[in-house]
Amino acid sequence: MIVSWNWLKDYVALDVPVAEFERRLMMAGLNHESTEPVGDDLAIDLEVTSNRPDCLGHLGIAREAAVLFAQPLRLPAAEPRQGAAQAADLARVRLECPELCYRYTARVVRGVKIAPSPAWLVKRLATIGIPAINNVVDITNYVLMECGQPLHAFDLARLAGREIVVRQARAGETFLAIDHKTYTLAARMCVIADRDRPVALGGVMGGADTEVTHNTRDILLECAEFDPLSIRTTARALNLHSASSYRFERGLDSQGVDWASRRACQLILELAGGELAAGVIDVGRAAPERPPITLRLSQLPRILGIEIDAGRVREILVALGNRLVRADKNQIEVVPPGWRRDLSREIDLVEEVARIHGYDEIPEDVSVPMATSARSPQDRVLSRIRHVLTAAGYDEALTLSAVEEDWSAAFSPWTRAEPLVSPTPILRRCDRMRRSLVPSLLGARRTNETLANPLIELFEIARVYLPRPASLPDEQLMLTLTSGGDFYAVKGVLEALLADLNPAVELEIRDTTLELLAEGRRCELVLDGEVLGYLGEVSAAGLKRFDLRGPATVAEIKLAALVDRADLVPLYREPPAFPATARDINLEMAEGVRWAEIAAEVRSSGGEHLEGLEFKEIYRNDELRRGGLKRVLFTITLRSRQGTLTSPQADAIRDQIVASCRARFGATLVA
Repeated sequence: MIVSWNWLKDYVALDVPVAEFERRLMMAGLNHESTEPVGDDLAIDLEVTSNRPDCLGHLGIAREAAVLFAQPLRLPAAEPRQGAAQAADLARVRLECPELCYRYTARVVRGVKIAPSPAWLVKRLATIGIPAINNVVDITNYVLMECGQPLHAFDLARLAGREIVVRQARAGETFLAIDHKTYTLAARMCVIADRDRPVALGGVMGGADTEVTHNTRDILLECAEFDPLSIRTTARALNLHSASSYRFERGLDSQGVDWASRRACQLILELAGGELAAGVIDVGRAAPERPPITLRLSQLPRILGIEIDAGRVREILVALGNRLVRADKNQIEVVPPGWRRDLSREIDLVEEVARIHGYDEIPEDVSVPMATSARSPQDRVLSRIRHVLTAAGYDEALTLSAVEEDWSAAFSPWTRAEPLVSPTPILRRCDRMRRSLVPSLLGARRTNETLANPLIELFEIARVYLPRPASLPDEQLMLTLTSGGDFYAVKGVLEALLADLNPAVELEIRDTTLELLAEGRRCELVLDGEVLGYLGEVSAAGLKRFDLRGPATVAEIKLAALVDRADLVPLYREPPAFPATARDINLEMAEGVRWAEIAAEVRSSGGEHLEGLEFKEIYRNDELRRGGLKRVLFTITLRSRQGTLTSPQADAIRDQIVASCRARFGATLVA
């Protein structure tokens, strides 16, 4: 933000050296970039952070200077004389997209004389790098740089039907801007149209068809408030940025819209003549009321480490434009001004007091009391997950939240709804908000393959965005893995992860039909009847779709269920005093019996001495296949805490397990 030193002095007495002015502003949060002489003036370049759009005008900088140097602020007059005619009789405004344009005001000035601007105005604009055009256009630029509120003047006679329609652009609609370039518009862009065509791109740039020229006699002055996200999206999509869009993107003072309109009209009457129609056409929402904020005075020494007198605190907050609601020895309650959107919490007021009182007033050796904090259960679970996976040889990846359309369609196990579409791609073609992390990790896998990395074991913990009708998306936190190992290798990693979080948690495996995954090597993971996630080797078609050269296995699980079931309290277990004994069991049973069912039956029938169960292998030959049978080999580990188990005792437990499996599955023991 470039400001004129002489211009600032119109609003606040600055009887200090420029260097001191720059230093005080820098200490208050407005960093000084440079100062350049321009004629008998100085152009001072200040860095304005995105949360301080109020300082994108000379008045905003003057407010800061007035508080820092304890000087009164002189606001210019904004009470133009009105004529007999009514503005509502001379023009009409219709607002059709209140979600894109919150408020639109219009005033009409008739009989203006378009001419060059006076020397003082040309000089002021030249100091900050704005060329003069004509008196009316220069006034809109002057008021913009004075208070930060963009305005636009239309030639009223060139507005078809003398009507303004604020609406969404129609897909493919074209617009000729004042830079004399034609832009093709997209739906959801906000346009200012007349009865027949767009005449301005809302909040971004005016149109050439209705610009003010030397033939203009009557003008319609626009002053509005637009949705910041809409303006930013439009400006980026068209690569069309302006001083207006820069300010609208950051959010402006709702309460300052009418003041800026009146101020511009007063200057127009003074410099271009004419008559201002009475009243204002004002459509849209009223300026919202700001809720009060309470500052507890005890927070100042706790956070800053120093005591500040309550009277001084109140003085600072009021000088910054806050409206005092009440104050006592313990706290101060204020309502922030409309131009300070960044003030919404108590800590914001603490910061305001600190920067105006002066950070240099805080001794270097001051002691600030610290309070301990604890990590949330989710943070602790995520830390455990990262520890297990990195120990297993995985690297953590970080991918974009948006993917291209083809990737989004390739894998979406959690919803059939169409993905949310971003109007501006994050990267080329990446405009679909991801419904799964799998495509992103497979893309990362492909990149690593092109770099000839021999080992590509990746995981990511991030959110997916599942669309919901007429509501915000369901943002689910997911854990996703991709590996060059096979189905069983990744399954083993997941089992190790679950065992670390809670040994009592057991997964059930069920068939699934996800097309990206290879048949016979894919499954859904079920926990307590709820689908927790999916696991499978990527099919040949899937590998081709993602241009992968080697095999890949993926898994994706919902983390919320793991956080809820995690056992984060370590318990001491006395080491066993007696040795364990093991028995191999080889059962022949029907092909359709799942290992999860066998494991559950073994654990339920093994009794208190069953310490461990380990799957070994499944054996099939032609004879077994013809009979629809298979053989399952597994090992049980037995241990007693009362004494060493004898062979007959261990055999009895084994026989009990075999009998239970025979009754449940029709299994027979193979010698």
